[in-house]
Amino acid sequence: MEKNQVKIAIVEDDANLRLLVSQRIASEGYQVFEAADGNSGEALIIKEQPHIVLLDWMLPGKTGNEVCTAVREKDFNGIVIMITAKAQDIDKIDAYNFGVSDYITKPFSMEVLMALIENKVKFIVNSDKPDIIKFANMEHHPSTHMLMREGKKVELTILENRILLYFLKNMNKVINRDELMMVVWGYNSDVNTRTLDMHIVRLRKKIENNPEHPMLLQTVRGIGYKFVLE
Repeated sequence: MEKNQVKIAIVEDDANLRLLVSQRIASEGYQVFEAADGNSGEALIIKEQPHIVLLDWMLPGKTGNEVCTAVREKDFNGIVIMITAKAQDIDKIDAYNFGVSDYITKPFSMEVLMALIENKVKFIVNSDKPDIIKFANMEHHPSTHMLMREGKKVELTILENRILLYFLKNMNKVINRDELMMVVWGYNSDVNTRTLDMHIVRLRKKIENNPEHPMLLQTVRGIGYKFVLE
């Protein structure tokens, strides 16, 4: 697939923001579709089947969460990036059940948004197959926010999804905490290392046979973590 064949839908009720985002995305060569409320956004997604959806959380009519749930129930399997008003809101989004792939918080710079989009587009352009990463006895489906372990679905939060994906892309490499926090929470994050460690503990409970003695997601003292897979 060529880059100019990638479809991106923007569902945002703020007309000025929607215009700015759509113009920037179009200038990068992508096909752009727009909707200003939840109901028309849902109809647009089902009709156009975009590869990526930028979906505002607070929308007139149906909320972003309701739209995402509805299109997933209709077998839409594209990437859904939720736009939230503040970082704290992300903890309120049940990503696994709503089907959210990722998120970005307002206010955001166009550079950060485009970096997030470009990261997703790499997989779309380079492969016609779903983005599935197999490791140990598990399969990670980052776009649809699903982890399969021994044939069973395991819930992942958006942040756990980001953390796991980054480790899987950097297997057997030592990742320092600052780098990981930058990737997971973004450039303007005020998150501390204790918060990161808490998410690591939760993720270990979902992927490790013995979370108290992790074999996959290992701690590198004084530096950060390393995802070990032989």
